[in-house]
Amino acid sequence: MKFLDLAKVYIRSGGGGAGCVSFRREKFIEYGGPDGGDGGGGGSVWAEAVEGLNTLIDFRYQQHFFAKSGQPGMGRQRTGKDGDDIVLRVPVGTEILDEDEETVVADMTEVGQRVLLARGGNGGWGNLHFKSSTNQAPRRANPGQEGVERTLWLRLKLIADVGLLGLPNAGKSTFLAATSNARPKIADYPFTTLHPNLGVVGVDRVEFVVADIPGLIAGAHEGRGIGDRFLGHVERCAVLLHLVDGTSEMIAEDYHTIIGELEAYGGHLADKPRITALNKIDVLDDEERAAAQAELEDAAGAPVLAMSGVSRDGVTEVLRALRRQIDEDRLRQKPQVEDAPWRP
Repeated sequence: MKFLDLAKVYIRSGGGGAGCVSFRREKFIEYGGPDGGDGGGGGSVWAEAVEGLNTLIDFRYQQHFFAKSGQPGMGRQRTGKDGDDIVLRVPVGTEILDEDEETVVADMTEVGQRVLLARGGNGGWGNLHFKSSTNQAPRRANPGQEGVERTLWLRLKLIADVGLLGLPNAGKSTFLAATSNARPKIADYPFTTLHPNLGVVGVDRVEFVVADIPGLIAGAHEGRGIGDRFLGHVERCAVLLHLVDGTSEMIAEDYHTIIGELEAYGGHLADKPRITALNKIDVLDDEERAAAQAELEDAAGAPVLAMSGVSRDGVTEVLRALRRQIDEDRLRQKPQVEDAPWRP
């Protein structure tokens, strides 16, 4: 299934049905009086967060969602039928934005959450409502209330506990493949990852979700490369894992490039808890590894971890460091397999 994290939709609630002007006329009844019924209410447009979806691809092929209008009222005090509602089923983690793409209408963060996007119009009153002691034969009825028309944006932000950051080919996809059942595309050229990937990672008998996003380059906030549009998928993460390629000749510059892009993106993303790890140490000898780690620690101003997604050296220590940054209520207990040795 193709990944799509931004979609524009056009919605309109149903208008209310008009009230009816009618009079009761029956044989042998001298004073029939008004009996016009009310119009039915228009259908509303709702959004609901559901399980089993991780993309907005459905909204690429259908952008217009119009609820049914209510039926007009009828004689004999009959009320018109209400219009049917329309429900937009979206993945958990979807933000609903107004047409300006800035005003947040709703943030769908829980399964089953429902939000009213456009309320249906009220049905008009029939002439029975206007009967009084001084006006016993009213010949007026209200028209139905018009529906609401809106243009909205749907923006998906994946629900993950850990977000992977780094330049293209920093080894993020390799790390995700080595620690989870996810199978992201891995190759020796930049921008192999073109859309976010999710994987469930386990360590010390607990599990958490890791999100791998396409690599950033200098100027990503200005649209260079793939840009920074996928950084929204790590906004909800509890902690960020910044991987730096240990084989690079400009380790400090690579580190500051990513930090600069986080700061340019805004949204307090640069202030999130962050763990920095030197990756690809399997191809470095002891002297090269020590020099690269020292350079990265000097750039970060804090101790950094060393690991290799290929040989899995240091991977468990990195996972444990991530686990310590995640609240207990976000962690999930890993299912136990009887008579099977535990492996981190």
